[in-house]
This record gives sequence, C-alpha cells and structure tokens, in this order.
Amino acid sequence: MRFSALAFASVALAARPFINEPDTGIDDQLGSIVANGSLPPLKSLAGLPDFDWAARHYMNLSSYTYYRNGAAGEWSYRNNLEIFQRFRLRPRVMVDITKIEDSFETTLLGHKFSAPFFISPCARAGYAHPEGEVGLVKGAAQGNILYMPSLYSSRNRSDIYAARANTSQVLFQQVYLDDPSINVTAALFKAIEANGAKAIVLTIDSPGDGVRHRAARSGVGSANTGYSLFTWEFYKQLQTLTTLPIIPKGIQTVEDARLAIQNGAPAIFLSNHGGRQLDTSPSALEVALEIFEQDRGIFNETEVYADGGVRYGIDVLKLLALGVKAVGVGRPFMYANTYGAAGVKRAVDMLKYELANDAANLGVGDLKKIGPQFVQWKPSGWWS
Repeated sequence: MRFSALAFASVALAARPFINEPDTGIDDQLGSIVANGSLPPLKSLAGLPDFDWAARHYMNLSSYTYYRNGAAGEWSYRNNLEIFQRFRLRPRVMVDITKIEDSFETTLLGHKFSAPFFISPCARAGYAHPEGEVGLVKGAAQGNILYMPSLYSSRNRSDIYAARANTSQVLFQQVYLDDPSINVTAALFKAIEANGAKAIVLTIDSPGDGVRHRAARSGVGSANTGYSLFTWEFYKQLQTLTTLPIIPKGIQTVEDARLAIQNGAPAIFLSNHGGRQLDTSPSALEVALEIFEQDRGIFNETEVYADGGVRYGIDVLKLLALGVKAVGVGRPFMYANTYGAAGVKRAVDMLKYELANDAANLGVGDLKKIGPQFVQWKPSGWWS
C-alpha cells in the first residue's frame, strides 16, 4: 500500500494535539493553589503563557472565554501560536552582545519607549480585574511601553487617560466605526484628541461580525457587531477629521500594505484580530514574510507594527528580523491584568528579559541591526 507524503503530513497534523500552554511543570508546582480558586504568587510565574494558565483557573468561564475565544474552529488562533516554531533560528556565535539592552529603545511615530513591543488593544479588561484598563495603563507606565486602549473598554476613556502616570505618558487609542456617519466620527475623534491620545488605531479587519463558536456557547460575542463601512476613500476622509495620525490595523496582504502607504498611512498594523474574526486568515508573521518577499521596501516607507500569538522573546525577534518596527502583545497582558498593574509590569519585565537573552544567544548585539539572516525562512518540520 502506498501513501503520499502530503497525505501523511495532513493526517499527522490533524492528529497532533494543540497545546495552548506548553507543559513546563507549572501544574505540578502550582496546581494545588489554583485548585483553591486562588491566583498563584506573582513571583512564581516564569513566562507569559503562565498568565494564561493562571487566568484560566481563576477567572469565571464566560470572562475567560471572552479573552480566549477565536473564530469558528479556531484554526487561525492555533496558527498564530504555532507559526513561530515552524521557522528555525540561525544563531551566530563569538559576537559581543553585552550592550544588547542599550538598543531596546524604540521610537514610534516620534514617541520614545523602552522596548520594541507594546500592549495591543483588547476590550473589556474589567473581566480580569475590577480596575479594568487602569491596571494596563499603570503597568505600561511602569514598564515605559506603549498601551493602546480599546474603544470597548470596561472603563470610560476619561478614567483611562486620568490613570496615566502623567500627561506625557503616550497612549494610542483604538477605534471601531460602527456608525460611519461623518458627524458621529468627527465627534469621536475630537473627544479622543481631548482625552490626550497621540494616535488613532483604526481596526479595519472586522467589517462583519466575528463567527465565534466558543464565544457563542458562553454568550460573549464580539464587542462590535453588524456591518461597518471601510474603503480607502473613506479612510482619506477620516484623515481630514483629526490632527492625529490614523493607523490602519488589520492589514493581511502585501497589496493592502502598499495601498495603505499610497493612501497616506503613517504606520500600518499587521494583524488578524487575534484569530478572532476570520478563521484561516494569515498570522502577522506570515503577512510580514509575504511583504518581505514581494515588496520589502514597505518596511522602509512606513512604520510596520504586528501582533498575534506572541508569547516569547524569540517570537518578537522573528518579527523584528523581517523589518517589523514594534510587536504587539494582547491576550498575555489581559491575563496578567488579573493581578492588576503589578501583573502587567511583571509581564513587561518577563518579555524584556527574554528578548535580551534570546537576542544574546542568537548573536544579535544590537536589535536595530537584526535582519532576516538570523532565521531560516523555509519552514522546517513535517508540517511545512
């Protein structure tokens, strides 16, 4: 009997179990604590996946499901997490890496931050902690990284912006445009300017409602529903309504990345909505690779941000290696917020530590000089 390699690979991939959080011994050490409905001591958590594990045991089912759910069969959610391991690193040795942390400072639209990663917009932070988005604002300030509050936050915008360490703390405000009328949008943008935001992050990858089976079972669907109008002509209209830069979030093809630049986007955001909107849509890493292979000049013509499935320092490095300027992290910070600002700051420190040491072990002495040569961009493994 003969079997094709492709058929074998397809069967093996279908049979391979999905691991939301890798087995690193956390159940053995901390299982008894969460069994009592308590959060483990913050200092006992070792990496970003640990926050997911802790939140899953601590939060009520519907609240956790709101953060965790993905679109339809959740294949994009799974791919977002698994895509990074399909590309092997090419570590270089005998390189001076002792000043790697000096190269962390990153400028985004003229604003300086301590690291090339940020907190992506996620709705309903109050599901994890009574203070909601306040913990994310404060944790971002303590770690000196960018936070992008969601339009559909648990706290109102005035509370969120009042929680800043000072008026110099930079926030980029995410928006949906459920009501596309110009007067309503102009009023929204004016209010966001008055709040003190330094940019508007326009989510464009959800013109329709997300089909989310897991969420439907718990009655926690999309924050925005119905149809929304998005065209590049409309985007150009929006630019006349505010002095703030408008960043289109949800770019998933090289063609749309180029169109965004042609229509004056000051930055673009590669994202598939955390795998929550259109199942089997590509991960940001796949989109970044497509841009690199087909139109890599885009990375020099505008600032490129990306998020989706980032859990480790090496994930950040792979996106930076292609030309991404800064990397967004969403769910891990929402889970970290179960501990409030202290948890968010702890997550920032964890990712900085991993980023520095992974870069050092990769032989990168300066993050500004990382490039595609540090990764084997041909997928490895039987799933390639």
